[in-house]
Amino acid sequence: MRNWAGNLEYAAASVVRPGSVEELAEFVASAAQRGERVKALGSRHCFNDVADTGGAHIVLDRIPGGIEVDAARRVVRVPAGTTYGALGAALEREGWALHNMASLPHISVGGAVQTGTHGSGITSPALASAVRAIELVRASGELSRLEAGAGDEFLGSVVGLGALGIVTALELAIEPSYLVRQQVFEGLPWEAVLADFDAVAGDGYSVSLFTDYAGDTVAQAWRKVRVGAGEEGSGGAAPSSFFGATPAQRPRHPLPEMDAGNCTQQLDVPGPWLERLPHFRHEFTPSAGDELQTEYLLPRARAAEALSAVRALAARLAPLLYVSEVRTVAADEFWLSPSYRQDSVALHFTWRPLQREVEAFLPELEGAVAPFGARPHWGKLFAAPASSIAPLYPRFEDFRGLAAQRDPDGVFRNAYLDRLLG
Repeated sequence: MRNWAGNLEYAAASVVRPGSVEELAEFVASAAQRGERVKALGSRHCFNDVADTGGAHIVLDRIPGGIEVDAARRVVRVPAGTTYGALGAALEREGWALHNMASLPHISVGGAVQTGTHGSGITSPALASAVRAIELVRASGELSRLEAGAGDEFLGSVVGLGALGIVTALELAIEPSYLVRQQVFEGLPWEAVLADFDAVAGDGYSVSLFTDYAGDTVAQAWRKVRVGAGEEGSGGAAPSSFFGATPAQRPRHPLPEMDAGNCTQQLDVPGPWLERLPHFRHEFTPSAGDELQTEYLLPRARAAEALSAVRALAARLAPLLYVSEVRTVAADEFWLSPSYRQDSVALHFTWRPLQREVEAFLPELEGAVAPFGARPHWGKLFAAPASSIAPLYPRFEDFRGLAAQRDPDGVFRNAYLDRLLG
């Protein structure tokens, strides 16, 4: 099998689809006794080998059990392999919502949480921040449940890179459903962005900037606004200008040459949260997968400096880049979250399928953002070695110790974790 982008052929010797959590536990314990490695495989939207293995890939799509809403506790229990699109639809039917979603609703809940994936918004922490409990099958076959507030191990396990067990289910915090209006603006002056980045990024519940870093303007700004109570109509007209950018007169795709048909509704039309917060519709494949992705998260307070440093590389970026997205993420407390105790700006790069050339350029790009403490997204392409990454995470050594304690024989290890943890 290959990952979604097609740039990685998995090395797994076999693929196992257990029919129950008990069957999964038995398989993991048996593999551990034989000295074999196993790894869960989700929606395959990672661009590196974080989910690869030379042993058995475990796919959870045959384990029974569905999405269960507990309205009294305001949580939903969801199987780890469920996509955010499917979860969102189930919640909306019962009048509930999540605090945020990533740009793609096609990704699995377990995989997104384990790799620290996020949406956008100055006040919105990463998707993992919604986790109230996590259930894992350990290397011994034991089923373990960790709950928020129960101690350090919960904070070390939610963004766990698959190193601590096979995640089977999670409980996520939910809130009453809400409406969102999505507006797209064009030609945002870089001068305005760099003069007061927080004002631009904070002018909406979620703001994304799409750019190639060249020229004097950011090509597109996507602004998502929550509709307040009693504003079931438009909730007020969209502004005629967004820091000097003008409203798009038709639906837009982040890539100007692409048709916007698979993008979520724009033009300030209010709609359910799950149909506006992602950039792409769940019922459509966002692209053929012929792209690569990289992302770095760094302190939001240094956004203008970092953006200026990347703009200086625009001529080198252009031949490799489809588009770059600039977003914000609020801080959280998870040990390996790229936003650990750091209100962040996320610089996301969608590359053309030129892996050799992209990988050759990444050290130069990382050199430009390294002075700002840039942390790479765990599931995307990056060049930084573990020796450079570990100092960026104050609890990294604690995580290394937790992984050794919970998986002393390396059942859940792979080449990626061997490089990262030693």
